[in-house]
Amino acid sequence: MRIPPALRRALAPMLACAALASCTQGGDTILIGTAGPFKEAYATMVRHAVEMAADEVNARGGIGGRRLQVVAVDDEGDGVKAGAVARGFYENPGIVGVVGHANSGGTVGAAPEYDRGLPAIVPSATSPEITGISPWVFRVTVNDSVNGANLARYAARLDRRRVVVLYENNVYGRGLAQAFLAAYPGKPLGVDPIAGDGSKVEPFVSYYRGVQPDLVFVAGTEMSGRALLREAQRQGFRPQWLAGDGWPGVAADTAASEGALIATPVRLDRTDEGRHFAEAFQTRYGVRPDANAAMAYDAAMLLAKAIEAVGPDRAAIRDWLAKVKGGNAFRGVTGEIRFRPDGDPDRAGFVMTRVHDGALVPLEDAR
Repeated sequence: MRIPPALRRALAPMLACAALASCTQGGDTILIGTAGPFKEAYATMVRHAVEMAADEVNARGGIGGRRLQVVAVDDEGDGVKAGAVARGFYENPGIVGVVGHANSGGTVGAAPEYDRGLPAIVPSATSPEITGISPWVFRVTVNDSVNGANLARYAARLDRRRVVVLYENNVYGRGLAQAFLAAYPGKPLGVDPIAGDGSKVEPFVSYYRGVQPDLVFVAGTEMSGRALLREAQRQGFRPQWLAGDGWPGVAADTAASEGALIATPVRLDRTDEGRHFAEAFQTRYGVRPDANAAMAYDAAMLLAKAIEAVGPDRAAIRDWLAKVKGGNAFRGVTGEIRFRPDGDPDRAGFVMTRVHDGALVPLEDAR
């Protein structure tokens, strides 16, 4: 089969690794994979956190004296490319587990390959389609059925009567918007799809500036979010913006994002573990970690613990992960992680924040 040039470039790091003797099981290293659209900030957070976790494991002596090595491949957030990346991971016998993929479309596209027999722990992809998608796929973040319902209830408590819903027309955006609409008690003034790359937002902003909603809920990610906020600022359109876990990165655009309400899955300042992780991450990378980074760090540490417990055996790792439930919880920087039989975490709730001076300032635990 001819591999397109763009995909060949994306796979190059993994193909090079596969050619090395150190990449095969039984050498001085144990490999884990990670994948996502690494040109986007949230996925870079995931990659950084996985690599940081591996380095911390290695600083403690590795696993059975063997170093933990991360094979990171950019899947561009595309389901087809992610499937090819996952196939490469599966066919490399040295890779015993995966932390990823970073977004929902990539995870849905990759899951059939992991279902062949490679455990994957999903750190930040939230689509309901991932729930129960494979007994080899586990997830540490809450899915959008829960997130959307929580956000709808929060929006209702704000008592804003003129509400608009905008959503990225992809797996993540559609799922989150559908969950929000199913739980929201009112009737929105409008529901419209937008492009995930942030292109062509001007007509939506122009139209809704005339409609004058008092709240706009956006089921989207950073790229489209920044484009929306900048265009709204240019046109003087100032509703209350509300978004979910795809938006923390927009806070960096301080002028446009000020006052936006953003829900995140975790709050790191409440525990010693969370504070230590946040400080170490900021020291290493020069930026404060978001929820994607925290979830990815926990996923990587959980995978490392599984390997340490049962060895670099894919089936044994999967079986060990399936037993992380009840009183056998894994305590990470995001709190206790337990898996339900469908692979989703047995956790709920989120932290609502307001953007102020480029930071996410927690308001309350919203449930």
